Amino acid sequence: MNPAEAGSATRAASTRRRRLPRSVVVLGVVSLLMAVSSFMILGLLPLYLVAVLGASALSVGVIEGVAEAANSLARVFSGPVSDWQGRRKPLVLAGYTLSALAKPLIPLAGDVGTVLAARFLDRTGKGIRDAPRDALLADELSPRVRGSGYGLRLALFTLGTTAGPLIASGVMLASGGDFRLAFWIAVLPGLASVAVLAFALHESPDTRWRGGRRYSLRLLGELPAAFWWVVAVAALLEVARFSQAFLLLKAKDAGLAIAYVPMLLALTGCAYAFSAYPFGRLADHERYRVPQFAGGIGVLVAAHIVLATAGTVWSSALGAALWGLQMGILQGLLAACIADTAPTGLRGTAFGVFYLVDGLVSLVGSSTAGALWAAGGPAWTFSAGAALATLALVLVMAKPLPRG
Repeated sequence: MNPAEAGSATRAASTRRRRLPRSVVVLGVVSLLMAVSSFMILGLLPLYLVAVLGASALSVGVIEGVAEAANSLARVFSGPVSDWQGRRKPLVLAGYTLSALAKPLIPLAGDVGTVLAARFLDRTGKGIRDAPRDALLADELSPRVRGSGYGLRLALFTLGTTAGPLIASGVMLASGGDFRLAFWIAVLPGLASVAVLAFALHESPDTRWRGGRRYSLRLLGELPAAFWWVVAVAALLEVARFSQAFLLLKAKDAGLAIAYVPMLLALTGCAYAFSAYPFGRLADHERYRVPQFAGGIGVLVAAHIVLATAGTVWSSALGAALWGLQMGILQGLLAACIADTAPTGLRGTAFGVFYLVDGLVSLVGSSTAGALWAAGGPAWTFSAGAALATLALVLVMAKPLPRG
């Protein structure tokens, strides 16, 4: 091969490494559809629980905390199983299917227990799919575009989180406040996401590896210290970022009519959607990671302060927008750091452990937020979140996140 041909081949290889594979777009569309379904329900569910079923704010926090814990427990098993199989798609498909089938239980629910069961199954399905899905992306994405790939999927996902509450509000306004009709309509995009995944996602043969490694706790010892530092920082952040259900309760507390409350969730999703991909691309440049992380936590602190002191609908909306922005700044960066620090054959396990810790501390965070709300109102809840986020910022500045 002459020098010109060698140079051309090198440039072509570099272009391929920087190109986002088709699987990223497919998984983004699947995430968008499932997000529309889930957030149509989530945008109304806290209000349905409190206003229709007579649940307390503490009950809302416990339901969301238990659901997130189930989510994380499923993740810690599904990730290692996908490593063992050497394939990701079967578990991803199983998880999306379980979530889609759990959705009809919400409009059928007549008590808090049924809602808890539905949320438990829904989030278990999410737990089954998330670690293999993110590991599949890590397998197929070049390290040069991992932040971009995760950012694009998150952007499409959050477009769904924006569209879902808007559709829910439209249904509520058109139907005179019919919660169950909105919940039934939400079932449809969930089923559509399963169909797209089943027929459009094809795992690339050259990204598979020879599976067969038996699951053992010894495998955790093969995960490097850099990985565990990312997990520790993310865990502290997750305690500070409790369930978004409390954003909706805050809006209602500020005087926003029930039919319009889901629009606050849409605002959060919109801020998340339009920031996720640009900040995902920024995360591909390692020299910007520490400032990006510090800036994201700073926005989270600001969101908590605004929500703790908000007395109007507009100030609550500002807090919700800042909440979505910090998610867009941080989530793609965290996913890229996990992918960069995990060994190739243990990526499913790494994401499973990451999500397990995330969900367990989410149970603590959401339950504590509910208890603080019951004791001292929203000011106590969001002030505690601001203090924890500030602590996370101090830790990151003392010891920056590791590089790939």
